[in-house]
Formats: sequence, C-alpha cells, structure tokens
Amino acid sequence: MKTRQSFALAALSLAILAGCNKAPEQNNIKSEAVQSEAAVVNVTAPVANKIPFEMTIHGDTRTDNYYWMRDDERKDAAVIAHLNAENTYTDAMLKHTKALQTTLFEELKGRIQKDDDSVPTKSGDYYYSSQTRGDNEYPTYVRSSDDKGTDQHVILDVNELAKGHDYFAATGLSVSPNGHLLAYGEDTVSRRIYSILVKDLKTGKLLEDKLEGTDGDIVWANDNKTFYYIKKDLQTLLGYQVYRHTLGTSQAQDELVYEETNTSYYTGLGKSKDKQEIYIWHGSTNASGVSVIDANDVKAQPKRLIEREENLEYDIAKLGDTYYIVTNLNAVNFQLMTVDKDKAHDKANWQTLIAARDDIKLEGIDLFTDHLVYKEREMGQSRLTIRNLKSGDEQQLSFNDSSYMVSTYGNNELDSESLRVYYASMTTPGSSYDIDLNSTTKTLLKQQQVIGDFNADNYASERLFITARDGVKVPVSLVYRKDKFKKDGTNPLLQYGYGSYGATMDPSFSSSRLSLLDRGFVFAIAHIRGSQMLGRPWYEDGKLLNKKNTFNDFVDVTKGLVTQQYGAQDKIFAMGGSAGGLLMGAVANQAPELYQGMVAAVPFVDVVTTMLDASLPLTTNEYGEWGNPDDKLYYDYMLSYSPYDQVSKQAYPNMLVTTGLHDSQVQYFEPAKWVAKLREFKTDDNKLLFKIDMEAGHGGASGRFKSLQDTALNYAFILDLAGIKK
Repeated sequence: MKTRQSFALAALSLAILAGCNKAPEQNNIKSEAVQSEAAVVNVTAPVANKIPFEMTIHGDTRTDNYYWMRDDERKDAAVIAHLNAENTYTDAMLKHTKALQTTLFEELKGRIQKDDDSVPTKSGDYYYSSQTRGDNEYPTYVRSSDDKGTDQHVILDVNELAKGHDYFAATGLSVSPNGHLLAYGEDTVSRRIYSILVKDLKTGKLLEDKLEGTDGDIVWANDNKTFYYIKKDLQTLLGYQVYRHTLGTSQAQDELVYEETNTSYYTGLGKSKDKQEIYIWHGSTNASGVSVIDANDVKAQPKRLIEREENLEYDIAKLGDTYYIVTNLNAVNFQLMTVDKDKAHDKANWQTLIAARDDIKLEGIDLFTDHLVYKEREMGQSRLTIRNLKSGDEQQLSFNDSSYMVSTYGNNELDSESLRVYYASMTTPGSSYDIDLNSTTKTLLKQQQVIGDFNADNYASERLFITARDGVKVPVSLVYRKDKFKKDGTNPLLQYGYGSYGATMDPSFSSSRLSLLDRGFVFAIAHIRGSQMLGRPWYEDGKLLNKKNTFNDFVDVTKGLVTQQYGAQDKIFAMGGSAGGLLMGAVANQAPELYQGMVAAVPFVDVVTTMLDASLPLTTNEYGEWGNPDDKLYYDYMLSYSPYDQVSKQAYPNMLVTTGLHDSQVQYFEPAKWVAKLREFKTDDNKLLFKIDMEAGHGGASGRFKSLQDTALNYAFILDLAGIKK
C-alpha cells in the first residue's frame, strides 16, 4: 500500500533522515549534459520558458506557467533538455565541493562493513539470510537447514541479475511451501512496476512463467503450483486486481479473483502464520479490512471478514480457530479484540482483550502458540510486552537507552520459544536480539558494526518537548557529539521532519550521520503532528483541515531549539523528503528567514494540481490524507498552503532540491515546476539547485554504495553553507 511516503515511508524518509547505509536510497545523479570546466565558469541558472496554462474550478482560475514540464512519457526533448541544464548548473555550482564530496563519500563508505551477513530467520524448513560482499552493490540471498549455515547455498544473487542495468530492484522474495521454488519481482526502470519470475531452486533455472505489470509480491497457495499476485493499473500505478496464477500456464489464462473498484483503497496480500489462510488486505487513509481465501483450495473465492465501513480500521492475526483483531472500533488509540473465526463476521461477537486507553496507542501484535507480544506507544516511546496466554502473566521488556526504537521482525513460526527484535537508538547501532518468551532473557545476535574509531560513549542523545504556538508540546529527538557540543548557540543544527500519513520516525542510528556530528552538527528530529508519535490524535491533528499544524510545529521547534541554544541562529538547516518535501516547501514559504539552507528530496509540492488529477498515481487513495479538492472547502485550504501555489516575492533559503525522472510517487515535474517558479519569484542571491537522477525513481539510486554519493552531495551542500570545508 504505497503512499507518497510509502513503506517505507517509512524507508525513504528514514534514509533521508539518517543518511542510512542501507535501504531506500535517494538520488544518484548522472547528468547527461556535463560540460567542460571552461564552459561552466560563467554558468547561469536555467530560466524556464513560461507557457500559461489555465485551470479553473470553483470559480477560481489558476495560471500555471510551467505546466508544460509534465511529460508522462518522459521523452519530450524540451523537457529533457531543461532537466539536463539543471543538472549542469548544479554540477557547476557545487564544483568547489567536489573534494568535500569525495571525502564524505569515502567516510560514509569506510564505516560500512563490506562483508556483512544478516541474522538468519527461520521460515518452514530453512533459515534465510542475506549477504553483501566486497564492493558489491546488491545482496545475495542464501538459505540453510540450520542457523549456523552448515549447508548454506545461494537462492538469488541480485548482483548477477543487476548486470547491464543502470537501475535494478528485486522485491517480494517468496519460497513455495515445499521449499522448491522461489518467486520474486524485478524492476529495471524504478517505476515500481515489477515482473514476477519463478526460479527452480533445485536446478537453478527460471521457469517459463513471467508475469508483467505487477506490484512484485506473491503469496503461494499450499499446492506449491498456484500463487496470487496483484496487477497494477499502468496509468495510476495502483495495484487493484488480484489474480490467481498456475505454474505452466500463460498470464492471459490467470483468474481474476478480486478487483478493487474503490480507487481510494490500496490492495495488499498476506498469509496467516499457520499458513492456512491467504489474506487480501484493503486499506484507505481512514479505513481498512480483509478478505479471506482458503490456502488449501485453489478454487476458493475471497470472502470479506466483515463489510467495510468508513473510519473503521482493523488487522487480524490467526491462532487456532481464533482471530486476534487490532482495531479502532470504539477505540481512538486502538484496542485488541478476539473472536472465534466462524463468528467474526458480526462485530457484536468481538470481545475486548486489551482495552483502549486515552494516552497509550496499541500499535501491533505478534502471536505464538503460548504467547502474545504486543507493541504500545506512550508519550512517544514504544515498548513491547509479552503475555503468557495460559497464565495471563505479563512481562514488559526493558532497554538501556532512555529513547529508542524497537520492533519485531522475522517471527514466522508459531511454535517458536523466542521473539526476534530489532533495537536501535540515536547512539546505539542497530541490534538484533532473540528474547526468550518465558524468561525475557535477551541474546544479542548481531549489532551493526561501524568500521573505524566509532565509540558510542562519544555521543549523547536527548529527548525534549517544545511548546508550539497553540500550546501543544512537540517531542524532539536530538543527538550530538559530546566534545563538539557547547549548548551556547554556536553549533550548526540540521532539523529533519516528515509529519504525514501517521508515519512515526523513531530515533534510530545512522553511521552516515556521524559525518555531521563529528563536524560539530546537532541533528534533530521534530516529531510534528501528522505522525503518531503521541498516538492517533497526533495524526488526526496534522492532516486534512489540520494540516497546517504540521508546518507550524516544525517552525516552532526550530525557534525553540534556537532559544534553548541547541543551534546557532544563523546556521540552522532543514531536510525532508516526499511528503516531508511538502513540509520543506511550506516552511520555506512561511519562515524562510529561520534557515540557512534546506534539502528537499523528491518533494510533493504541487498539492492542488496533483490532487485534482485522478490519473496520477496515488491521488484518489489520498483524499483521506489531504482532502478532495473537488470540494471547495478542501480546495481553498490546500491552496492556502500548497508550496507551489504560495511561492511569493521574498527571500528564500539556500536550497537543494532532488528528484528522479522515473519517480512513481511524486512525479518529477512537481519539483521541476517548483524550482522554476522559485527562480522567477525569489528576491535573494541564495543558491537554488536542482539535481535530477535521470535513471531512478522515488527511492533514488539502487545499490548500497551508489546511494552514498547522494548522501555525500547533500551533506557537502549543507557543510559548505555552514563554512565547514573539509
């Protein structure tokens, strides 16, 4: 279920936030119009042609002089020439930082353990893990019959698949129940439209089956020759059709088992932990549900658990004949309910197991044969509790840091006696633990190794609350290097924010971020409204007709950090991506004087035009987040904060804007138009730079090292403005 933030959201935003070593990368720039040094000495900023395009609704006419930059085919010569000119200009303007970029890249790369293995997770009869080796950009996936890797063998080498491709992504790896076949999705364009392939793990050869136009994920039926997948609308990129495929048959013969006709819903697939049921997940911004398919009957049709209802959200997990349901039914911050699976169709049969609480949000559960693990969040801090299902006894897990992130992963087996957990803080590298479900004894399996002289004791993290203009207290997470921090208002400070879709950016570790901290920067995450850091009401108070709270919070946190002398007034920087790029645009319009510089990655800035165009990816799915501008109430409100529409004649901060030509979440032409309009209106001489990855999309460059070039570029831009040249 892809939002502009997407899973991930979580992930692109975390990558932007952290400069992460792993996961979704930003934009590796490969300009097609690099000129010689002599030719760019006197380079000037590209000036885009103005071709008026009028749009009228609700009696209001807007004139968009840069609408011509939209080219859905991405082949228009004038558009490509303009983007290349922007890349050339940015290269020229940042030429003096090349040495710094190189230094930073080597630092970032030098902290990464080149030969690295993930912790094996058990699924069925095998233990699965990934490996990275040497300078390889991509992982190799392996499995063995035990967690020691005794008979380890390769099931998929992504480095081999990626050869000859400027961009490559593999996703949705899924092994058949008998362990003989591997299905996976591949994308070589970065539009998140995947081809599904199937590999025979005994012979190592691909089957003839190849399914096009999918979201990349599949779920196997239990006969080992049938699976379900989701097909995308190639215009809107919305996954809306669930098909059943039988190996050895053509895609044209696949059976359509479900079609989503409500374009405000996303569609996903899953399977119960006991492997007996296949789930079609339905999710909009403010409602969710599930349809169930018998995994043992390849002719079964999906059945809705209950009819969908506006503003009703729920998720199910199965244990025996009982469903455990995390839901907002009569519970703003969610509650846990149970019901016999045969009686689940009537909500009157749902019984409360963990009641809703006003100040604690229930975030999710993991089920085991004898134990229930549930995750909660109170005052912004998440925690895990283990309940013995037989005795009812509970034990809450404890960790050393005062502020941290913790999540469960890889818990695929019902009969396991241990819980797999990922843990990190802003000073503690990511760590994997197995926790005994009976004694809660922790066993550290692996901690992210930071190559070099890293010592966690050199760094400090703080958690504080800053009062916003309406009296609400906004949580903030901070990290800095102790011997570089004075708290006298002299340190440069980089503030990150997101604040949309209820996505909560927990305080986590980044080895890349050390390059800023070691140069005296303070790094802050503003947990602004629009996330769920303080529960579901925190999200509701930062969306739709409350969206401006998100921007106000970010600005007020900046002012508070300066007042409390965490950062120098003339050396404050801001960063955000995707919907966080909307945040950057709105803040730049509202309070440009507060920031020396901003980085806006893949920014969603043309809110009104995009939300009026149902042909664009994500638009209809997000009416519950932003509102539907066909309604004048929402149109007027969106227009009042839309960064593109609110550009005015004023001074703006130094800005670096990035995008990918093939972006499937925020189309490249949004930032392209925004930059052009900013150039037209801004009254300052500050830098306005636009970097376009001509080969990538929303997640940026593929590969673990390529992405570090983008992080180095962003950091060099910021450090240079801060007067730090090396």
